[in-house]
Amino acid sequence: MNIIKHIESRIITIEDQMVMIDADLAELYEVATRDINKAVKNNPEKFPKGYFVELTKNEKNELVENFHRFNKLKHSTVQPKAFTEKGLYMLATILKSPLQLKQRLRSSKHFLKSEN
Repeated sequence: MNIIKHIESRIITIEDQMVMIDADLAELYEVATRDINKAVKNNPEKFPKGYFVELTKNEKNELVENFHRFNKLKHSTVQPKAFTEKGLYMLATILKSPLQLKQRLRSSKHFLKSEN
């Protein structure tokens, strides 16, 4: 699968918003999910309301049931975060990743494409 289709396949809708789950972003940016969670925790002022949502236990269970790639979250004690386009931009400016800029540009382009 080419990178564009891969990114598009990772965009899902939660609470009527197009989002990407932290685990997918970690894979995309080649960092650990804990690095994403640490970036959010250490920079709360950069992630105001509307930049991400922390999934409820029920939302997490639904995610695991509907998407095979999230099976690893089934027994996790941490609730996944779902990042909106704004959150994705902000996260990409904070993360230290060799692919960060390249993937940020591709991801944002596909968010816009998906909205149309």
